[in-house]
Amino acid sequence: MPWTPHSRPSRRSLLAGAAGAAGVALLTGCTDGRPAVAEPAVSLERRMREAAVRDSARLLERYDATAAVHPDLTARLAPLRAAVAAHASALSPAGAGSPSPSASPSGGTGAAAPAAGGGPVPAKPAEALTALADAERSLSETRTIDLAGAPGELARLLASVAACGAVHVHLLTSDPGATA
Repeated sequence: MPWTPHSRPSRRSLLAGAAGAAGVALLTGCTDGRPAVAEPAVSLERRMREAAVRDSARLLERYDATAAVHPDLTARLAPLRAAVAAHASALSPAGAGSPSPSASPSGGTGAAAPAAGGGPVPAKPAEALTALADAERSLSETRTIDLAGAPGELARLLASVAACGAVHVHLLTSDPGATA
């Protein structure tokens, strides 16, 4: 039986082509007409790590702002915040500092404090936890997307951190006293 090609490309081949095109775009970058330098000043991995650390720092700020507005949540948030600080440290490029992983949340006044990247912390504790879960979910999704362009070891680290973020979403949105 003779082989006949499909009339349209498969979803897998389209995704592979898109990933290849994105990789080529990342590797070539924009130039001003001059030949590209063989060694970029900052490697792709370092740029990705620095961006991941900045994202973790913003999430740490969100945890701190939430704890400041809702001091009763501090004990619940402390282990999750510590994990985010550890992620920032693990993602830091060699020789770079991480964003205050040991800093502890300050005492709260009860007023809505500004939270990085998400507006003010909601006044109700349940809404504040939901907003924090949304920030964790968004960052987890971003890190999952970043896997496609990350070098091997960094991709594995990003996958682990994204998975941990997904667990944080569950912990932030579940009732700690409920039984399954």
